[in-house]
Amino acid sequence: MGSAIRLALVGVGKIARDQHLPALARSDAFQLVAAVNRDGPLTHVSTFADIKSMLASGIQVDAVSLCTPPACRHELAREAIDAGLHVMLEKPPAATVEEVNDLEQRAHQCGRTLFTTWHSREAAGVEPAREWLSQRSIESVRVTWKEDIRVWHPGQHWILQAGGMGVFDPGINALSILTRILPGQLTMRSATLEFPSNWESPIAAEIAMSHQSSRVDASFDFLYAGTPCWDIEVLTDQETLRLSDGGSRLYINETPYLAAADQEYARLYRRFSELIAAGDSDVDSTPLQLVADAFKLGHRQQSAAFHF
Repeated sequence: MGSAIRLALVGVGKIARDQHLPALARSDAFQLVAAVNRDGPLTHVSTFADIKSMLASGIQVDAVSLCTPPACRHELAREAIDAGLHVMLEKPPAATVEEVNDLEQRAHQCGRTLFTTWHSREAAGVEPAREWLSQRSIESVRVTWKEDIRVWHPGQHWILQAGGMGVFDPGINALSILTRILPGQLTMRSATLEFPSNWESPIAAEIAMSHQSSRVDASFDFLYAGTPCWDIEVLTDQETLRLSDGGSRLYINETPYLAAADQEYARLYRRFSELIAAGDSDVDSTPLQLVADAFKLGHRQQSAAFHF
């Protein structure tokens, strides 16, 4: 591909430090040349308060990876695209589907790459599950996606504010896998959403969807104090498939079929570099649309106040 793509990381919070920075450190395709971070500078790279000041500095940047909360991502992505930069978006790609559509159109007009990432689709068991299910008739699906917000999002108040998506921030990972492995369309049918009395986004959800003639049920919980449970079980006319640990482990009838270490973000950056080289984009808002449908159809229940 030639010289490395000069990249700026925008928003250096927990996910950026845990996943993006290590993946970029191991990447031959990208060179991290700058960061945009309101909470202070990174010790090893030039850091700016906003994209405008980064561009005004004269530093040469080819692409940005946006890891901010979704509520502000649309404006930042537009600014980057208008400046001639390729853009990679952490999930969920924006606060609304219409924002994603606007960014896709703008990137196309400017001849820039836009990549809406869904990191859970890069888990080792996802593509083997997709291939296995393509040859079988699906009878029912059950999703159990439970984790502790205090462990995985400590002090991140934005996630329970309006636009933060609440329990759908992790739950959308399950939806991204489902929309990848199930052949055909997934449709939201009903939802029960539990809102803490002091927040604007749900902390738990029970949703029902349909896939062809099959029922798909999902249980999302952000107050689960035990070992995280990120499982998808698919009952077919022949056998039962189970993806566990967020898709990194695959079982057929409880017999281990595949297990592999986490390479999700390395694969995302590899894909981003391939898209830039080819002059293409990869944009998919389907999981975000399902979340929007759950909010639209959801029956709201209020629970006790939650404090981090």
